[in-house]
Amino acid sequence: MRRLTVEYRPTAAENIEDIFAYVLAKTGNPHIATGYTDRIFARCESIGDAPFGGIARPDLGEGIRMVPFEKSAVILYVVEADHITITNIFAGGRDYEALLRRHISE
Repeated sequence: MRRLTVEYRPTAAENIEDIFAYVLAKTGNPHIATGYTDRIFARCESIGDAPFGGIARPDLGEGIRMVPFEKSAVILYVVEADHITITNIFAGGRDYEALLRRHISE
């Protein structure tokens, strides 16, 4: 299979900004926060190499797949015909299942 490009929904971009702010607040070190979010971006981009490698999570939404990130976050995405769409990134022990189920039921 050819490598798929990776796109980000606005919510995923906001998630990364929030994660950066959280890590910066906890560490006080912008290099640590930047390094962490850079690794998140790198992991997201690598999904394009093996798009069906993530765990299917139809309970969280149609076509949703999930991959872990450094035991501290999860990346949710959808495989489209010609690209990957990163939908959400949850870090810091957030209950992403409850958050998404609440959003789906609204």
